[in-house]
Amino acid sequence: MGSSSSSNSLVTTTHAIEGGLKDGHEIIIKGTVVTSNGTRFAVNFQTGFSDNDIAFHFNPRFEEGGYVVCNTKQKGCWEKEERKKRNPFQMGKPFEIRILVKSTHFQVMVNGDRFVKYEHRVSFHRVDNISVTGPVRLTHISFQPPSYWQATEAPITQTVVHTVQSTPGQMFPNPVKPPPLRAYPSPSYPIPFFTSIPGGLYPSKGITISGTVLPNAQRFHINLCSGNDIAFHMNPRFDENAVVRNTQTNNCWGPEERGLTRNMPFVRGQAFLVWIKCEGHCLKVAVDGQHLFDYYHRLMNLPAINNLEVGGDVQLTLVQT
Repeated sequence: MGSSSSSNSLVTTTHAIEGGLKDGHEIIIKGTVVTSNGTRFAVNFQTGFSDNDIAFHFNPRFEEGGYVVCNTKQKGCWEKEERKKRNPFQMGKPFEIRILVKSTHFQVMVNGDRFVKYEHRVSFHRVDNISVTGPVRLTHISFQPPSYWQATEAPITQTVVHTVQSTPGQMFPNPVKPPPLRAYPSPSYPIPFFTSIPGGLYPSKGITISGTVLPNAQRFHINLCSGNDIAFHMNPRFDENAVVRNTQTNNCWGPEERGLTRNMPFVRGQAFLVWIKCEGHCLKVAVDGQHLFDYYHRLMNLPAINNLEVGGDVQLTLVQT
């Protein structure tokens, strides 16, 4: 009585967890169940790149009315299954899984509701890879360190993968050495890059963007958009040694802001991490862990600011909205 997902499943993604799991880590997985291929999918917290040692196997199944299997696999052998006689996932419907690592168990939430607690059978410190297999299209995997939102001006790096979407019937073999979860390489982020901001902006909302400035860069920009308007335009300019901020409404730019709390933080050919935190009256922007400026809202309908665009002379490695 095995616990693995069905044999015709898609191998969607496998990623190394740099530094392994720790108490308080939270993993967020978003996607949609594909209706035309397979009746099971699985999330595996495993040791190494193979599936011989799986500390936690979370396996929704759609047969027999639907249920979810949890299990542990050691040295290629499955242990005793734990079954939840309910399946909160629906074929063709999007889902969000949040898995919180606790000292004694994994706590799983599905679509905002607590679903199952799985007591550790092996040490979670042995986990150094996560894989998602089966008939699903992933849109997002993120990895939050403990106390992520306790950051003040300086962000704690939140690691995110925006996966390439799979298609039914196509196999994605595990790479010999999967990339670490902290980044997903180009071309997953074509430039210009566009993505939505779920729920728009609201106080405490954070956005993380990291990448590398091209060696011969002149300019790049980060835009937070509301319809056809640009609520926040951040525009590092290497030809002017400035970081220009502005708002565009009805195709007209407002007055520029250029003042900084420190020197120009972006350097040609070097990596960067931008963290934007929304407050009730302004956006607080930090670069590489240090506060750079505040930008007071000019468009006040924050939930309508629900799209992100990044363009110009830059290569992205991480985007979290």
